[in-house]
Amino acid sequence: MKKLLITGISGGQGRLLAKRLGETYEICGVDRMPWEGAPAGISVTTMDLRTKRFENVFRVEKPDAVVHLAFVRHFRSDPKVRHEVNVEGTRRLLHHCAEYGVKQLVVLSSSYVYGALAENPMYMNEDDPLNSSRTFPDMRDLVEVEGLVNTFLWRYPDIATSVLRPVNTLGYYVHSAIGTYLKLDWIPVVSGFNPMMQFIHEEDTTEAIVLALKHRLRGVFNVDGPGAVPLRTAISAIGRRGITIPEPLVHMVISQLFRFKIYQFPPAAIDFIKYPCTISGDRFREATEFKPLFSLEDTFASVSR
Repeated sequence: MKKLLITGISGGQGRLLAKRLGETYEICGVDRMPWEGAPAGISVTTMDLRTKRFENVFRVEKPDAVVHLAFVRHFRSDPKVRHEVNVEGTRRLLHHCAEYGVKQLVVLSSSYVYGALAENPMYMNEDDPLNSSRTFPDMRDLVEVEGLVNTFLWRYPDIATSVLRPVNTLGYYVHSAIGTYLKLDWIPVVSGFNPMMQFIHEEDTTEAIVLALKHRLRGVFNVDGPGAVPLRTAISAIGRRGITIPEPLVHMVISQLFRFKIYQFPPAAIDFIKYPCTISGDRFREATEFKPLFSLEDTFASVSR
């Protein structure tokens, strides 16, 4: 049985993936947080990817494949720490993958790297530019990570390396900023704006990672869900109410919500509730025959009241 190393294994997505592949791979994982009550047969090492001890995991475990989920995706942490974990941690990971004979690597990025802009086409593909750092500097880390991985992909053609860019992931186990936003009792929306948005169930995101491993994908792939709906429709489907805020006031309101830890996105993220950031998942479907198992209704139900 091949061995799979999952970074960020204690998070919701990591746990789902580990349980999903427990009978296919010998699973080991690392995370800055422990996984209390991890299933038998799954070894978890509590450590930071930035430490020199991280190399010992590769030396001892000798993984055949790696799934990299260990990113700081919330925006309340110190920007310096977030950059070190995301970028420097990934740099170390890539070095160890090359040095210790890893045969396959899957990195979970996000569709947010494209940025939310008024001029965005309806469905962006993998060849479109990554513009998120133009208006949302907090996403610069993830764009930089993708640059590192793309260089690695071409430098080591014998390692099947893939980057997945899923749309907004919702579910019981995965805790995302968009999930927190949609769980507010009164959800702030910008007057005059109602962008199309895409969502995918956490189990379907897990399945996408499984398929990337199964098909030994190389390259960058968008992963979309069962469809797109206007933001206000999504809010209603989840059983919440939107509170319309005039655009001149929205920055002040969002800043206060962020300050009091009610809203996880900083004010720079407002564009994502104003403009579209929708993607085409055709390339991934053609490569894997991926088809979401969960409908939009199922996905919304996973976070509804």
